[in-house]
Amino acid sequence: MAKIALITGATAGIGEACARLFAREGYNLILTGRRMQRLERLAQSLNDKYNVQVAVSCFDVRSRQQVTENLQSLPEQWKRVDVLVNNAGLSQGLDPIDQGNLDDWDTMIDTNVKGLLYITKVVSGWMVENGFGHIINIGSIAGKEVYPNGNVYCASKHAVDALNQGMRIDLLKHGIKVTAVHPGAVETEFSEVRFKGDTNRAKKVYEGFDPLVADDIAETIWFVASRPKHVNINDIVVMPTAQASATNIFRG
Repeated sequence: MAKIALITGATAGIGEACARLFAREGYNLILTGRRMQRLERLAQSLNDKYNVQVAVSCFDVRSRQQVTENLQSLPEQWKRVDVLVNNAGLSQGLDPIDQGNLDDWDTMIDTNVKGLLYITKVVSGWMVENGFGHIINIGSIAGKEVYPNGNVYCASKHAVDALNQGMRIDLLKHGIKVTAVHPGAVETEFSEVRFKGDTNRAKKVYEGFDPLVADDIAETIWFVASRPKHVNINDIVVMPTAQASATNIFRG
């Protein structure tokens, strides 16, 4: 029987790269995101190329009701999830705390923290019932250190780091693996979303060095997901060679 991976935020970037890699490895997939057309296009592509089954579910992880209703309405055979990749997340703005936009703060906290919790609550329940599973939480270097004007985004990713550790302890007795993958600078839609479509400003983030790309993180996620049953990677930080910390990047 093929294994199943559930990947949130699968319409672009790291989530889409994970979907392609797990499909290549023979996993059936549950893909979630907010852009149905992209989900359907990706599902068709993966089915055609790898002959895997793909279920798509379009909803916003910020809505507890949408998360619960969409996931619980999946047919029973799809609830035997082997790997959950909690990838959905974003940053909004880059402002000092006194000038921060309250709506941006709500969006980051609701997506990065509460959305991750809503998904995990449902899927971890399935895993406990099934007696197996691996939860992989996508954090950030921002969850390990704080940088200027990153305040609330950094706080949300520090929460992911703490939740990852808490999940590892709480689910230990059920034999469920829990891992956090914390990327440094990855060139995806991340900066475009942070700067609300300002592509020129987004491009400047990655000028003068070779950043990570989505496939680099997907390969790391696959590495931790494919370890033997007795091996769990608790926590891993992945950086471009040119980056030593959140703010220390060598631009040649």
